[in-house]
Amino acid sequence: MYLSSSSVSSHPLAVYGWDEGWAAEFAPHAEQGFLPGRVVRVDRGLCDVVTPAGVVRADTEFVVPRDPMKVVCTGDWVAVDPEGGDPLYVRTLLPRRTAFVRSTSSKRSEGQILAANVDHAIIAVSLAVELDLGRVERFLALAWESGAQPVVVLSKADLVPDAVTLSYLVKDVEASAPGVPVLPVSARLGEGVDVLAAVLSGGTSVLLGQSGAGKSTLANALLGEDVMTVQATRDMDGKGRHTTTTRNLLVLPGGGVVIDTPGLRGVGLWDAETGVGQVFSEIEELAAECRFHDCAHGTEPGCAVRAAVDAGELSERRLDSYRKLLRENQWIVAKTDARVRAELRREWKRKGAEGRAAMEAKRGRRG
Repeated sequence: MYLSSSSVSSHPLAVYGWDEGWAAEFAPHAEQGFLPGRVVRVDRGLCDVVTPAGVVRADTEFVVPRDPMKVVCTGDWVAVDPEGGDPLYVRTLLPRRTAFVRSTSSKRSEGQILAANVDHAIIAVSLAVELDLGRVERFLALAWESGAQPVVVLSKADLVPDAVTLSYLVKDVEASAPGVPVLPVSARLGEGVDVLAAVLSGGTSVLLGQSGAGKSTLANALLGEDVMTVQATRDMDGKGRHTTTTRNLLVLPGGGVVIDTPGLRGVGLWDAETGVGQVFSEIEELAAECRFHDCAHGTEPGCAVRAAVDAGELSERRLDSYRKLLRENQWIVAKTDARVRAELRREWKRKGAEGRAAMEAKRGRRG
């Protein structure tokens, strides 16, 4: 009865994001006697699942796939055994709406899912250290690719000496994050927290960022209590130890849920071409006006992108960042796609031949 669409708003899991869509997806599993649940924490093959009967500890043995992209993750909706079994098992995952994925290592062609079924990706950037716009763009590419709406939070805003400087920092990030809200927040003073809470209410959010970015402090401010342990960061570089060691899904008092994650030292792209294009939308629009469809925006004649750089309308830094992320994404895709690998080899050979021809022509002119 609790699975009917008319009772979704009063369902015990409504505060965790249960809606008519999830009820429809779960209906066949309800007929088999399983309970719906949302994964709030995963730990070594076991997970905590919140169900209509409360939080249960369940084994993921029956959903251990060969594909690492299909492992149980915080934020997943699942079908789990009813109470009484020992142990309880997660029987299946419901199809994900979104998934935040990064590459696991430069030497392995695997992706790692950090959070599932996320509506907002909160990218925490500490203002205690110098802004790294390239890193912000990297996080944004992954966020857009996941299907979630990115939100950049400039944390520790109280450490910026004056309002004018803060305004310039916000504008710098906004220029690197088209279409993305950029919110300066001081969790310590409570400034900007209410605005962020209003943006996140009613959906699922994931907190992302490096160690020391203030994610756990931000989570505590949103929750209105000290749920997450916080450690001090080093003054010299603003970095800290990993305060959060697991991904935890927590209910926000103003509505919605948030997934706190460990600090990320490395943020490798994973098949994120669309996300990169979204982050650098102005460059993609300019590229459509280039004379050659495969323009590399270097020395080619009729390059609209280079013209924008020369005119001061586009920064060289942003173009370099765009190229870097595209190359990296192409490389990770090539690890798993034979067609892309072949295209890369042809491109390398073509460029090599062009380079040799240019050198020979240069020697001929000298002779």
